[in-house]
Amino acid sequence: MKDIGEPARNRTTAPRTPPYTASSPAGPPAGPATGATAARTPWLAVAIAMAGAFMAILDSFIVIVAGPAVQADLGASRGELQWIMAGYQLTYAVFLVVGGRLGDMFGRKRMFVVGTTLFTLASVGCALSQAAGGLIVARLVEGLGAALMLPQVFALITVLVGEKDRHRAFGLLGVVLGLATVGGQLIGGLLIGADLFGSGWRPVFWINVPVGVVTVLLAARRLPESRVARARRLDLPGVAVLSAALFLLAFPLIQGREAGWPWWTWACFAASGLAFALFVRTERRTAERGGDPLVRMSLFATRSFSVGIVLVLTLYAVITSYYLVLSIALQDGLGMSALGAGLVYTPAAVTFFVLSLVASRLVPKYGRRVLEAGAVALASGYASTALVLAGGLPFTPAVVIPTLMLQSLGGGLLITPSLNAVLTRIDPDDAGIASGVLSTAQQIGAALGVAGIGVVFFHSFHPSAHRVPGDLARVTDAAAHALAMSSLFTLALAVAATVLVHLLPRSRSTGGGTG
Repeated sequence: MKDIGEPARNRTTAPRTPPYTASSPAGPPAGPATGATAARTPWLAVAIAMAGAFMAILDSFIVIVAGPAVQADLGASRGELQWIMAGYQLTYAVFLVVGGRLGDMFGRKRMFVVGTTLFTLASVGCALSQAAGGLIVARLVEGLGAALMLPQVFALITVLVGEKDRHRAFGLLGVVLGLATVGGQLIGGLLIGADLFGSGWRPVFWINVPVGVVTVLLAARRLPESRVARARRLDLPGVAVLSAALFLLAFPLIQGREAGWPWWTWACFAASGLAFALFVRTERRTAERGGDPLVRMSLFATRSFSVGIVLVLTLYAVITSYYLVLSIALQDGLGMSALGAGLVYTPAAVTFFVLSLVASRLVPKYGRRVLEAGAVALASGYASTALVLAGGLPFTPAVVIPTLMLQSLGGGLLITPSLNAVLTRIDPDDAGIASGVLSTAQQIGAALGVAGIGVVFFHSFHPSAHRVPGDLARVTDAAAHALAMSSLFTLALAVAATVLVHLLPRSRSTGGGTG
């Protein structure tokens, strides 16, 4: 097995022709440099790519706050509002792997620019929409743009950043993704509360436009190009089967709870399992015929990748889902505004930011021990939240802020190194497709977490049933109970993540011991 921190291949034989091409007006060709030959890390290019990642993740969460305002302004039905919220996630999840493969084939810089441009234009369409139907279509296109854009971010970091700086680069990326996740609702609350020029909810989409335009212009000038020279053509049968499998999995996860989990949701899950089995068979046959499969199954023979993918899926099921129900508990249970709720988890966001930076410096020295410590702290954070809420303490911001900070301490030490653990052993040949698989794991994990925690939270909390004039205490108690039950759900996932961390290989080169 390959260890965390060792080179992707032990190239003791004669050097081969690089499987990628790279060129940049900003400097010499960029490749996966390691050791003494490591080129200077192009941090400007890394920062440009991370701006795209921030937009893609932020858009998943900033719209949540805008939902009621959108519904009131456009007269959207409940079903239309659900599609406005979920359409982005659906196309995003389904096409991430394809986006990564297109980057391998046609150039990661090119697909990053195409995806960011499409995302930015779709954001303009969202902001200008005058009807729910138009907004739904624009959100679907926006998700497609994000699916083309985000895999290139992971792939570019893997290809452009040498081993010496890769922990730091992924640490910064984890900070960016974490802040986009936690800050989405805070930024959304600020924009809607400001009601700029009487525009209501529309600034939550307009905010993407200047960022997107600047990112595209900078990427066109300063982002090095890289591609896999031997990626000949797109595996269309693989694309069709994988897209069907992901759709059959993602659609019921997104729509199931709202629909009450009818029979068709379970039929979709069963069909998804069959489709994934068919996809594996299709890809193996394509490889046996000497073709170019969409996903090389040999990727999963590397333990750091296969275990790491499951770890990332589990972590995103925890983090994403918890902040959604926390926001509901604070707003419906304590009567706080969206902005007020965002301010409650601002200390946790700061903690996550600081610890993610710390983790990028600790991992090269202590290896897997940093992830182990983070997993324990993460589980302890959810356990402490459940204990204080179930133990009779009043549900107030002052009570939950310390436990949220403990959760973020663990998340900062765990989430950012896990991204590096997944991709650091990947050969540059597979950087794009591995990044697409990683991004898909993040998105599917988030959908699984939201679906699971939604069942737990809403089974325990029914605001309309508890809300009695002059009796806010009953609503608050119900919200506290629901959040405590949700904390136990996320605690179980955090414990699973702890087990997965111990299944990752240790690294001699990073001081993590032997494995």
